[in-house]
Amino acid sequence: MKKFESLLLVAIAAALGGCSLAPPYQPPPTPSAQAYRDLGPWVAAQPADQLPRENWWQLYHDTELDALQTKLLANNADLAAALAHYQQAQAYAMQARSDLFPHIGAGATGQRQRQSDHAPPLRNPSAPSDYNSYTVDAQASYEVDLWGRVRNSVEAGRDNALAAQADLAAAQLSLQAGLADSYLQLRGLDQQIELLQQTIQAYEKALKLTQTLHGGGIVSGLDVSRAQTQLSDARSQWSQTLAQRVLMQDTIAVLVGENAANFSLPARIEPVEVPVIPLDLPSTLLQRRPDIAAAERRVAAANAGIGVARAAWFPSLTLNAQGGYQSTGWANLLTAGNNIWALGPTLALNLIDGGYRKATVQAAKAKTDEAGASYRGVVLGAFQQVQDNLALLDHLGTASANQKDAADAARHALDLSMSQYKQGAVSYLDVVQAQTTELQEKRGLLELDTQRLRASVQLIRALGGGWSVEQLAQK
Repeated sequence: MKKFESLLLVAIAAALGGCSLAPPYQPPPTPSAQAYRDLGPWVAAQPADQLPRENWWQLYHDTELDALQTKLLANNADLAAALAHYQQAQAYAMQARSDLFPHIGAGATGQRQRQSDHAPPLRNPSAPSDYNSYTVDAQASYEVDLWGRVRNSVEAGRDNALAAQADLAAAQLSLQAGLADSYLQLRGLDQQIELLQQTIQAYEKALKLTQTLHGGGIVSGLDVSRAQTQLSDARSQWSQTLAQRVLMQDTIAVLVGENAANFSLPARIEPVEVPVIPLDLPSTLLQRRPDIAAAERRVAAANAGIGVARAAWFPSLTLNAQGGYQSTGWANLLTAGNNIWALGPTLALNLIDGGYRKATVQAAKAKTDEAGASYRGVVLGAFQQVQDNLALLDHLGTASANQKDAADAARHALDLSMSQYKQGAVSYLDVVQAQTTELQEKRGLLELDTQRLRASVQLIRALGGGWSVEQLAQK
């Protein structure tokens, strides 16, 4: 009969162990569009035409950028910190999982004790007041997961670890995009420095021309002063652009984990083409952004936390076992006569707690609502970032074409004004105005090209790079 009762108790505990008090989980609903606006020249991606899963920056075909990205992955301090945070989350998940298994411990004690003469119940008068006590024993305990508290804790730990893994991927993508953005800005500054150097050389020739004409009494000293002003202004712009390049180079040094004092990049003026970036439908963005995946996993973890909080309203059942040996001396301690053991379950229920459990459940529900609102905010922000950069690429492409026409026209106007000045048909003021306009238009064209490249980097980042939610829990 006792054996049957024991088997029945185990069967009931096993059946109750399948219970879970967490609400059924559903990701929070988010608004989505059927297509993006302002697609411009961008076309929908085909199944075989996706962003590279790894090394998306290779779309720019720049070996220097490839090398810098490798250094970033190896040396960046922020990325190392994000990795350590993920490893912490993994360890916390393993801690929670340990409660699925029995906890077993062992110990040994040796004590000199004295009994009170008046301890209840009254001790045997013949028993010694002072004696030795030596114990060697082992203990085991196991919480039967009646209401899913342990399993929900494990699930929450796992979801938080997945969120931290997605955070790591998001940090990596952000740093890689930041490096690509800074590098492309640096290349844009290299082109501007080259343009200003060519401009300075042209202005030096113009100054010599005015000085020669002035020496022959053909033009006044005012033309010489204007030519000198133009030259000095161009040199000033050149020095300012050099300073901007130094700052950008130092930014790159920090990103790749090097001391800025020992880091340098050679100047390169080859143009970088804006890559063709394949687009998926807006609905797939939820699967391609690591920050969205992290926010969604935190909603799932908070939802599991509700189950943990609710389980506190119900009794907990712990199975306990203890066994070992106890004696007044070490000699012959491990013998049958010194054997001790205890076996039995512990059922515990908190009856009055002043509203603590109710508040805990309310807090868990509020945390889930907070995580859901944050998730929706991240999703809406992601759609905005894609849409914004698509619009930038579309309109900046048109602006760049118009700017090129303006730069060509300014170059023609400068050639005409300089030719007429040599013939004495116009004053040097006309040449100055043409020089100023041409430099502004050419620099404007270079800046637009850099803006387009930067927008392409931010579009790739907004699309999640080559990341996919399938990469979660694969490491």
